Formats: sequence, structure tokens, C-alpha cells
Amino acid sequence: MYHFTALVTLLAALFYFYTSTRVARARIKYGVKLPAISGNADFERVFRVQMNTLEWLPIFLPSLWLFAIYISDWGAALVGAVWIIGRIVYMIGYTEAVPKRSPGFFIQALACTVLLLGALGAIVWRIVHG
Repeated sequence: MYHFTALVTLLAALFYFYTSTRVARARIKYGVKLPAISGNADFERVFRVQMNTLEWLPIFLPSLWLFAIYISDWGAALVGAVWIIGRIVYMIGYTEAVPKRSPGFFIQALACTVLLLGALGAIVWRIVHG
């Protein structure tokens, strides 16, 4: 069973849900009516946090699960938690100013790279070595 990875998956989904609710609140706060996604820089930064999270989820989730299956549930969960922390740092920084998004982006990108390359390496190793 992959209890730790499942927990991190749900935490990632909750984080994404949270970023979505922030967009809804920001629409009201900054007066950005649907279907607009531009017109107020503060709103646009909140919106980009949500969209960038969505853009990374298709890379993160399969890598997380394949890492758990081929390497370690606990290890996948640990690196996955680092990814979530990176997304939180990204959200806080980007909400303040565009240049402040970089540390969080680097943290989450590094975590995702570890998961992706770790899973890929383990899969290839098993194919080659039976």
C-alpha cells in the first residue's frame, strides 16, 4: 500500500483547491469579472499561481506515483511534500511580486525533477536488469 503517497496526493489536490478559491476571492477583491483573466496585476499574479500549479500537476502526479511504485512510498511522499512546500513558497512570493516567485519555483522544480528522473531511472534499471 502507498499510504504516504496517497496522503501527499490529497495534500497536493487540497493545495490546488486552495489556489482556486484564492482566484475566486481575488476576482471579487480586484473587480475582475468573468471571463476576464487580465486587467489587474495583483489579480493576474494570484491567477498565475493557480494556473502554474495546474501546469505542473501532470508532471508531478505521475512522477510521484511512479517513484512510489518503483522506489519507495516514504521517499515519494517526502519529495512530494517538498514539492508542496515549494508551491507554497512560490505562491507567497509570486503574490507579493513577480521576481519573488523564483525560490519557490526552483524548490518545486527540483523536487519534481528528482521524482521524474528517479522513477525513470528505476524503471529503466528494472527493464535492463530484469
